[in-house]
Amino acid sequence: MKRFLPAIILAIALVASAVPLSAAPLSAAAADPLRYAVAADPDVWFYESETEEGRLFLIPESYYVRILLEGDTYTAVEYLVNDPPYRKLMGYCRTDALTFVDFIPARPFLRKQITVSYTIPGGETAFEDVFGSLDRAFVYYGMRYEYGQAYCYVLADGQFGYIPLDKEPEFERNDDYLSMTEAPVSGEGESGSQGLTPVQIVVICLACAAMAGIAIFVLRAKRRAPIPPDSDRSDF
Repeated sequence: MKRFLPAIILAIALVASAVPLSAAPLSAAAADPLRYAVAADPDVWFYESETEEGRLFLIPESYYVRILLEGDTYTAVEYLVNDPPYRKLMGYCRTDALTFVDFIPARPFLRKQITVSYTIPGGETAFEDVFGSLDRAFVYYGMRYEYGQAYCYVLADGQFGYIPLDKEPEFERNDDYLSMTEAPVSGEGESGSQGLTPVQIVVICLACAAMAGIAIFVLRAKRRAPIPPDSDRSDF
């Protein structure tokens, strides 16, 4: 029996090395201190202070804020980055309005500039080179609606402010959070087989077959009748 012990130990070691530890894979957020939350609804406000009077604009739906400090009622956040012409804004969002995620989004913020044309009033002049309109570019942050009028919170020449618009500018939605937070279709039995590769499955099968063969050989050896030594045999 002792001569089969190394083979049994080897088979057990192969099985143990093939089966991965049952630990959840680390997400990008676990390896990085950055945390984000998405504006999954169109009514997520960005505040300049922790009061309802501090509302500045509605964060574009499907885009993110970076979490600085999570609170019970308000969470300190930042939006956009310091990358001219864009400028980072630090403020607050209501905690219950945010949808927190456990991954780092590829493009968390909406980087958008809009151009507004202003018509200069005036009648006929003696000059042909008089500008009748001017175009102005703004960095877009979000919308605000007051008394039926749409306003856009923008940045231009280092100053923040509002400009009136007829409607919200069009922008591409950033719906990657839907696929990242989507629950798996089959919940039961999925975690047990997760992480096993074809090579590991083959190693497990071979190890099990080796252990079964050793067990059968040992049982057959035990069933054989002991053969008496020559000195104890009878000559009759």
